[in-house]
Amino acid sequence: MPANRIVIVGAGVMGQGLAETIATTGTDVILLDRTIKVAKQGIDRIADSLNHAIARWAMTEADKKAILSRVSPSADLQIAKEASIVIESIPENLRLKRELFQKLDDLCPEETIFITNTATLSITELAAVTNRSDRIIGMHFLNPVPKIPVVEVVRGLKTSDDTYKKASEFADLLGKTPVLVYEYPGYVTTRIIVPLLNEAMHVLMEGVSTAEDIDTAMKLGYGFNVGPLALADMMGLDVVMSWMENLLAELSEHKYNPCPILRKMVRAGHLGVKTGQGFFKYDKDGNRLPGDYSQFDDYRVKK
Repeated sequence: MPANRIVIVGAGVMGQGLAETIATTGTDVILLDRTIKVAKQGIDRIADSLNHAIARWAMTEADKKAILSRVSPSADLQIAKEASIVIESIPENLRLKRELFQKLDDLCPEETIFITNTATLSITELAAVTNRSDRIIGMHFLNPVPKIPVVEVVRGLKTSDDTYKKASEFADLLGKTPVLVYEYPGYVTTRIIVPLLNEAMHVLMEGVSTAEDIDTAMKLGYGFNVGPLALADMMGLDVVMSWMENLLAELSEHKYNPCPILRKMVRAGHLGVKTGQGFFKYDKDGNRLPGDYSQFDDYRVKK
């Protein structure tokens, strides 16, 4: 699909990863958020990500400069009028996403395609507030976006074949393998991974094993690159809890009811890598720190 200019709404972790991935293909992208300061902070974090790639000899300074030159910050939603594709990557909140889609629908030309990166919400319900339900589609990228080679391409009830074809071509441009998903709560990846993360948290809470040993058992026993508790930290514990709550509301299945230890950690502001504290502790670069994780003693079931 020709992608002359792409606007990403939301300069958080996923928006940053998407901007980096798109810019790496040679395509210009605008990273938009509620203030120019937040948008620029997103670009600064992209630069940090590229610095890590340089340190691993996976990239050169010239590559970094070229990629960053293709990413522009903005706080003006009007700029979406100039985009061939608008990607929504704001927090997992149905009301906020619907309000954004209404505004974009009024602003953008008829042919503009809207992509949502939601992990659990209904594409059809998001599209219903617009006059272009046929040109709205989900593309659920996984974090970290530049490294994960798959994307779920989620069709709503009214998504057209042409929009699906263009979204699949866009996935190819980004070097991602597209997996076709028909709308259903949680799609494939989120629906399957959430109960696993939740059960790992229950095992920790019940004092069956330590966080370190739970992750080691799953990595060595089942070939996981990352253990479930470290994975939850990477995703953001607040994000994981929002997925669980959305799936619980949609499907009414107890397996999606967030573990009490997760609720307590989110209330405490221990959200994982992004806050430096989750099931493990992290430095400002996201590297895990050695330490005593006995703080979970207060959360465990007493035997």
